Amino acid sequence: MTGTGAQGAADGETDGRAGGQVDGDGGDVVVERPEDRPGVPDGFGRLWVPHRMAYIGGEGKPEDDAAGSGCPFCRVQSLPDEEGLVVARGEVAFVVLNLYPYNSGHLLVCPDRHVADYTDLTPEEIDEVARLTQTAMRVVRAVSHPAGFNLGMNQGDVAGAGIAAHLHQHVVPRWAGDANFLPIVGRSRALPELLADTRDRLAAAWPRG
Repeated sequence: MTGTGAQGAADGETDGRAGGQVDGDGGDVVVERPEDRPGVPDGFGRLWVPHRMAYIGGEGKPEDDAAGSGCPFCRVQSLPDEEGLVVARGEVAFVVLNLYPYNSGHLLVCPDRHVADYTDLTPEEIDEVARLTQTAMRVVRAVSHPAGFNLGMNQGDVAGAGIAAHLHQHVVPRWAGDANFLPIVGRSRALPELLADTRDRLAAAWPRG
């Protein structure tokens, strides 16, 4: 619904209730019966997640393996932390929220440098990626109280890396029952908090100095 109050009513837009539409004259809500529409009821509810079309369509995914503005992990380093969802920055690496998280608080620890393979990291990069990963776990534990974590790197397209050209380590908080029917059957995830709000809470809890 793009309008609220009088504007929404004047536009004759759906009021957010299933089958309901606000009368164009600002009158009562007209409720349509399911049987007035095509289709056969199947006993299932519907959770519409149109924002997932950005991921399905590959929005923001680099067209090649080059460093620079075409790589999201390179580009985000030039943005303000709030806009780029950056939680913390180190000397040679940084921590950012995953734009398409498995769970709320799904973090990515990335070297600043555009490098694909873990064996090509410098000793300084290896050390800071490891230390930021430890800190990320401590902060998420303090803020969100997960029951456990998945940690890992997908090295190469065949291994499942969405953006293989810029190495990133996943820090995924886990709770009992988070692998429910939604991701398994519906290919969707229910996330209880907006990314910006998650970033703010984690950034506020991140140790300084």
